[in-house]
Amino acid sequence: MSAHLTFRAAVPADYDAMVAVVDTWWGRPIAGALQRVFLDHFSRTSLVAERSVDGEPVQLAGFLVGFPSAADAEQAYIHFVGVDPALRGSGLGRVLYKQFFDLMRSQGRTVVHAVTSPVNTGSIAFHQALGFSAGEPVVDYDGPGADRVVFTRSLS
Repeated sequence: MSAHLTFRAAVPADYDAMVAVVDTWWGRPIAGALQRVFLDHFSRTSLVAERSVDGEPVQLAGFLVGFPSAADAEQAYIHFVGVDPALRGSGLGRVLYKQFFDLMRSQGRTVVHAVTSPVNTGSIAFHQALGFSAGEPVVDYDGPGADRVVFTRSLS
């Protein structure tokens, strides 16, 4: 049995498949951080990876929701990334990030930002391995009790 991955720009209709898996993929309730508005308005700069396996229906393998900053013409932001746990460590996450970096470079963006919870040590290590610098946790970044580590990566 061989698996094949394909990549494409997201479309608003992808939201239902994404929100259906995120809590399972994360192992905790996280779907509230992925609102439909992101796919309605930023689908062209968001990415979907799909897996097909010998005649079986195509399945969501991973996704990246990101967009150029409206406030700063040089910056972009990655809001949410998900990879099927069965595919973690396969390089799929890196490919999604690379495709987003290339897309943002083509639009003249030079810096990408992302955030994660300070307890998400896997995410912190992953971002640092991709060349992001991580600041100290920002207390209440996303509201009371929602501390975040802020990442920055140059696209130069």
